[in-house]
Amino acid sequence: MLNPTIFRENDIRGIAERDLTSEGVEHLGLALGTYFQRNAGPNVNIGRDCRLSGDRLNLALRTGLIASGCHVTDLGVVPTPVTYFSAMKMKADGAVMITGSHNPKDYNGFKSVCGEGSLHGHAIQDLLHLIQNRDYATGQGSYREIDIVDDYVDAVVSGFSFPRRIKVVVDAGNGTAGPVMEKILAKLNVESTNLYFDMDGTFPNHHPDPTVMSNLTDLVAKIRETGAELGIGFDGDSDRIGTVDENGEPVYGDMLMLAFAREILTRKPGATFIGEVKCSQVMYDELARLGGRPIMWKTGHSLIKTKMKDEKADLAGEMSGHMFFADRYFGYDDALYAACRIMEIVSKSGQPLSHQFDGLPKLVSTPEIRLEAHDETKFDVVARVAAHFTKTRKIVDVDGARVIFPKGWGLVRASNTQPVLVMRFEAESQALLDEYRAEVEEVLIRETGAPLHETH
Repeated sequence: MLNPTIFRENDIRGIAERDLTSEGVEHLGLALGTYFQRNAGPNVNIGRDCRLSGDRLNLALRTGLIASGCHVTDLGVVPTPVTYFSAMKMKADGAVMITGSHNPKDYNGFKSVCGEGSLHGHAIQDLLHLIQNRDYATGQGSYREIDIVDDYVDAVVSGFSFPRRIKVVVDAGNGTAGPVMEKILAKLNVESTNLYFDMDGTFPNHHPDPTVMSNLTDLVAKIRETGAELGIGFDGDSDRIGTVDENGEPVYGDMLMLAFAREILTRKPGATFIGEVKCSQVMYDELARLGGRPIMWKTGHSLIKTKMKDEKADLAGEMSGHMFFADRYFGYDDALYAACRIMEIVSKSGQPLSHQFDGLPKLVSTPEIRLEAHDETKFDVVARVAAHFTKTRKIVDVDGARVIFPKGWGLVRASNTQPVLVMRFEAESQALLDEYRAEVEEVLIRETGAPLHETH
């Protein structure tokens, strides 16, 4: 009824019209409702992003939830962090966000929270087993709709007072960030130029994924036109932030996390920070030098949030732009809140964004490189690559294979959300980076038996 491969490590996600049939999603609602009631309780909040399949999936999901006995509160079309916020404010037993996040527009999926934790790993497989066994609770649930956006906006802006008015360009990519960010910006000391703030699930201007350089073209052009001190972009459901400095250069998630962590360390010496395997070695080394406690961990919002709680970390971040603030905030990934934090840093420093990284070692790095792969074989391919390099080099295998070279590193890991292999490289020079990349790609080609094809 539902393809088992869409039940991934962090969420449930697939091509909406192929993998997410209305009947199948109704069964998913029954399974989620059953899981929530057996582990937390019957009160469930649901939100959705602006993808064209969202209304259909919302109806099917809530039908299943109600039939299981859940009391459903529908938040409407909202950013993912608004759904997370609603669960905390209303003390809901569960929450489900219907979103395809940064995936292509024909995708959609479900991110779920039960009690105080995200559903991931074995819990997501438990949902699949409930469906396969038709092991459902039954009852008489209920349905209502509420608007919680203004409460969320007030909660976010209450923590900020910018001492200096800054000039910023913000690109919402026609995703869910636009209407909510417009309300936030109106309450802050900001001169903002807003791009693509209207929600449109066809994403007519560019795909809402600020980790892909081609999606930043209009943002960069407007920064140069207006003389802004920084630019900010969001993904489709507003849990990923992308930033560009005043010169039009992208600031990847690891360097953005470093800027946040430096500020936290001025107030909390010895604070703990969770990064992931794609993050720059510069970030880990600098945080340690400043007296922080950096930990390298697995990629994935659910995995990161769990590790944050285990380590009592103040901040976690990913290359992809997921930023998790426990410092002054609730601990979940919220790109709208992260945007306020970086604007605050720029405002207080009196300098545009690029100056936050003065004095750091100048290494050469790639962005995330995404290669086409099959869901059924991608993890096995990574395991074989790791086995190869274990014989000759040190590797970090916390998530895929981070191969340590004499003056840099290269990473190969399997995406938990797409049929994709992800690579990234960093080295002291372009020549070394090219050498390390060629060595890793040679092994990949041998293990896959096919040429490598990049995808976005």
